[in-house]
Amino acid sequence: MAVKRKLKIKKKNFAIFLICNFVVIFLIVFTIHFVIKGINSFTSNKKKKVPTVVVEKKKKDQTKDLNKDKNSEKLKLLGNINQKVDFFKMDYLDRYIEYKNNNKDLDNEQIILNVNMGIDQPYYTNTKETEYLNTTYLLVNKYHSLPSDYVPNNLQTINSKYSIGGMKLVDEARKAFENMAEDALKEKLHIIAMSSYRSYEYQVNLYNKYEKQDGKDAADTYSARAGFSEHQSGLCLDVYDGEIPYTSFEKTNEFNWMQKNAYKYGFILRFPKDKTNETGYKYESWHYRYVGEEIAKYIHDNNISFEEYYARFIEGKK
Repeated sequence: MAVKRKLKIKKKNFAIFLICNFVVIFLIVFTIHFVIKGINSFTSNKKKKVPTVVVEKKKKDQTKDLNKDKNSEKLKLLGNINQKVDFFKMDYLDRYIEYKNNNKDLDNEQIILNVNMGIDQPYYTNTKETEYLNTTYLLVNKYHSLPSDYVPNNLQTINSKYSIGGMKLVDEARKAFENMAEDALKEKLHIIAMSSYRSYEYQVNLYNKYEKQDGKDAADTYSARAGFSEHQSGLCLDVYDGEIPYTSFEKTNEFNWMQKNAYKYGFILRFPKDKTNETGYKYESWHYRYVGEEIAKYIHDNNISFEEYYARFIEGKK
């Protein structure tokens, strides 16, 4: 009987031992489960709480990469001209492509130059106020305007020996013109200023007169709208020989002399016969613009318009 009791006690103790171990193991497993779950939850929450700025930067980088790929394909269509000319403007890339598609006969460099000059757009559209006010290289044309209240600094009256009606130019241009006219006079040639600085208000009346007389389309070929007239800059003038009408200046010896010598004094023929597309105006043998001797010589030697020079070497260097 004692032996049986001992066996029962042993079995009972063993059962208790097993139960205790099971409970311990269960608690360990349960604890590990919740620890792992907690870690996963913490990690998941961290991922969800990525700062917005990081997400936005990633999106921008992805967009930038995508645009870069698109631009690379477009640049190939232009023969990677951006690596060959320093006046290429990435902001104009889509305009370059569109202009090229419409002008397949032009080479890529000419495409870039024409768009930079603005002539891929109709005249008097996509206009902006001109830069470099009160300099000898400011540009005024059908895409670049002057403020309506702009009056150039240091306007001076041209010597009456070389002008009519108290014509005025910016002083640097005035001195250069008087020197040129004096040297021509030594050869018995008369170069006389008959129109120079004009105010904004003066141009309003002049253009309106021509528009009424010939219509807007015709007037735009030979007269500037107010604010877009180079005469307001005080850097240009119309000349004649004192005898025949200025519109026939091309027929004079004075014109031939100017063709050979004007650039030496800093003047250029502003609206050449073969540059009407660039300048936007009909040929004018009588209209000269002061740009300074260095620029005038380059334009003369390379047979280009001021628009082309400006697009390459002034605006193109920004």
